[in-house]
Amino acid sequence: MPDTPGDGTSALCVPDHDGSITRAELPLVAGRMANFKIATAATFATAGTVAGNGTRTWNLDLALANDAQKAVTLLAPTGQWWTSAFPDATYAVELAEGSDLIGVFQLTDAALFLLGVVSPEPGTFRTQLEYEPPAKILALPVAMAATWTSTSTISGTAQGLITTYTERYTATVDVAGTMTTPYGDFPVIRVATDLERTSGFATLSTSRSFAWMAECFGSVANVTSQEFESAQEFDDPAEVRRIAP
Repeated sequence: MPDTPGDGTSALCVPDHDGSITRAELPLVAGRMANFKIATAATFATAGTVAGNGTRTWNLDLALANDAQKAVTLLAPTGQWWTSAFPDATYAVELAEGSDLIGVFQLTDAALFLLGVVSPEPGTFRTQLEYEPPAKILALPVAMAATWTSTSTISGTAQGLITTYTERYTATVDVAGTMTTPYGDFPVIRVATDLERTSGFATLSTSRSFAWMAECFGSVANVTSQEFESAQEFDDPAEVRRIAP
């Protein structure tokens, strides 16, 4: 999430291309902004293309169905109506296109955690959901073959209604390659995450997402599946976003 200058580097650091992404190489700082092209219900093959030498490439420098360009800003947690509920927050950001819900995150040297989900405004029909323990979205440093899991109980109010359920994240850094975006080409490692949401013994939903991550830029592309996607790779995502000038 950098303020991306024209020389192809993040304003925060210069990539060293060592295949590992540390906290210092993640520009997840309140106030940072980047432009993204975001498509919903589009067609994109997450498997990409594998060359004869085994290298993998993906191309998102193209027009997709329902494309829109959007400036995405990481919000400062200070002065928000929910600040007191999340004293350890580093930043907050809208979670998905078509929804105004905001994820509240904490970044440490060891991990990126999701602390909770809130609505933009308080009131009778507010959303204020807290994760216990916080959900581990990334284990740091991010490097090939790394894996992690996280199980959280979510409780609070959703649109004013008291609710509780469980989320389980299972993540693997599964492949490396080159991602082409409207902003340019990036050497990336891909984080594959499966999310299962349950209540008691009932499965409420499942989804799969991919984040293509580059040093000093963070996620330069993200793809989220439709609910209950069963395929390891898929071509009919619910949302596709990629960094743009």
